[in-house]
Amino acid sequence: MKAQSRRMSLIEAVSNVAVGYVLAVVTQIVVLPLFGLHPSLGENMALGAIFTAISLIRGYALRRLFDRWTHL
Repeated sequence: MKAQSRRMSLIEAVSNVAVGYVLAVVTQIVVLPLFGLHPSLGENMALGAIFTAISLIRGYALRRLFDRWTHL
C-alpha cells in the first residue's frame, strides 16, 4: 500500500475541518431551537468555530498521545 503524500494529507485534514464546521453549524441550527435557544446565524457560526477549534486541539493531542504510546 502506498503512503499518503503530504499534499493529500493536508487536503484530507482541511476537508475534515471544513465538513466538521459545516456539520456543527447545521446541527446547531436544527437542535438549539429544540431547547428554546434561538441564536442568529452569526452566533451559530461563531459557536461552530469554537467547537471546531476544540475538536482540532483534541484531535492533535490524541494523535500525539497515541504516537508517544506506539514508541514506548
